[in-house]
Amino acid sequence: MGTTDSQTTATADAVNQQVRLVFERMNRQIDRVAKDRKPENVHRFRTNSRRVEVLVDQLSAENGNKRKLLNRLSKLRRKAGKVRDLDVQIAFLKELKVPDRQGHRAQLLDALAKDQERRSKRLANIFDGEEVRKLRKRLRKAQEETNLKGIDPLKLAFNHLPKPGNEPLTEKVLHGCRISAKHARYLAELDAESPTAKRFVEELKKAQDEIGHWHDGLKLTERAEKLFGSVRQSSLVSALQNISRARFRRASSALQTALRTVSELEQQHRPSPESRPQPALASMRVAA
Repeated sequence: MGTTDSQTTATADAVNQQVRLVFERMNRQIDRVAKDRKPENVHRFRTNSRRVEVLVDQLSAENGNKRKLLNRLSKLRRKAGKVRDLDVQIAFLKELKVPDRQGHRAQLLDALAKDQERRSKRLANIFDGEEVRKLRKRLRKAQEETNLKGIDPLKLAFNHLPKPGNEPLTEKVLHGCRISAKHARYLAELDAESPTAKRFVEELKKAQDEIGHWHDGLKLTERAEKLFGSVRQSSLVSALQNISRARFRRASSALQTALRTVSELEQQHRPSPESRPQPALASMRVAA
């Protein structure tokens, strides 16, 4: 076996190992969130379910099990996401130091806490024994049907990169870029042995964190506006809007920086003309 074949085999083995780890982590998180809805368990279930969704969507066979699994995971992730968002918003508000003579901060905290308790109970009711059993069965079948033959995780990741274009970023576009960046990052993570993939993941992770901070603040601001009205009616709304705008600027800058860096990585990842398969005519010349 030549060096190239050995490298290909090593890469395939590493990808297989990462895929196994994704499914193993998913099964562990199902157990944990079913037993205890503490914030870290809910958050990890949510992030691991998205990883599985991306992997299954890209690499599993098209059939009824895949469609039903993706549909169920999406519903569970969204419900877990609601609980996680409330946990983050409550923690942020508790630490927020702003003048609040109107008492709006305490009122908002109370509303968020009640909503969190209600949604957490709903999440607990979903994870009964039968639901967990069915979910595990579909996950096991999807893993068995995952086709890893000849895949290049980094190439798939580059193809899923967000493309915001040259227009100024809006809130809607930035949020869409956040989702696309997550998908790209989770695919790149499968190529754990590649230095290029590691750099790719690091750059996108930094941008995602900033966009996530902005999005959390945006949702909290929208909730405050519904309860208390405009900046003229609430000093809390005014403070939250200022924070949200500052976070939007940081998130936009972080995304643009990350995309420039990974664009350079993509150029480096492309095979050079010398390494590409030569056309038949060139082969004939060599043979002659």
